[in-house]
Amino acid sequence: MSFVLKEEHGFSYIDEGEGEVLLLLHGLMGGLSNWEEVIEEFSKKYRVLLPILPVYDLPVITTGVKTLSKYVHKFIKYKKLNKVIVLGNSLGGHVGLIYVLAHPERVKALVLAGSSGLYENAFGGSFPRRENYEFVKERVEYTFYDPNIATPELIAEVYKLVNDRHSVIRLLAMAKSAIRHNMKNDLRKIKIPVSLIWGKNDKITPPEVADEFHKLLPDSELHWIDCCGHAPMMEHPQEFNRLLKGFLDKIGA
Repeated sequence: MSFVLKEEHGFSYIDEGEGEVLLLLHGLMGGLSNWEEVIEEFSKKYRVLLPILPVYDLPVITTGVKTLSKYVHKFIKYKKLNKVIVLGNSLGGHVGLIYVLAHPERVKALVLAGSSGLYENAFGGSFPRRENYEFVKERVEYTFYDPNIATPELIAEVYKLVNDRHSVIRLLAMAKSAIRHNMKNDLRKIKIPVSLIWGKNDKITPPEVADEFHKLLPDSELHWIDCCGHAPMMEHPQEFNRLLKGFLDKIGA
């Protein structure tokens, strides 16, 4: 299914369906493709919004997770949204957590999948060597339990990214910002319902990260997806959607 990417007021975003708002936040190297099955399924009953985060468009000096959270706030204000349900994968989850702390009145609930914010093993502990396609391929495959999820198109996208000087500088700055901005001491302040949907075989934000989120977030539930890596909504979309639906029903969305 193809979705229309809207461009207005300095924002690029997907806006599908009607009803209560699900706001999707993608990760450092993920965009629309990561959330396709969620958009397709939930736009039948909800209004699903996915803003494209300006990860590679910010000045290097302001490239960081807090700046992305401010961007999300501008988008939410522009669209006149209230009591949204935020879903974040990887870096997107981290941005969602920062946003909830800054604007708790705007968010009804939060869903995290492979979120950074406590600990992450980005690129398996090393940054990809530029120009080395095989190394990049291996690192992209590392994201998933099933390496076949890392399609040639996805690998080519990441390869292009890490070989573009403009992008790679911002990629490094954003990754460093995420590591610096540890959320451990702030999570107890998040009082809204949180659902953690985690790949049991996530090597980037391993299972102990999900356990710690669950322990520190006052109102959280934790669900595991077996044979699944860092992006459960891509690798096991039907199971992810089933768990998401259960959570939405539970909070009366």
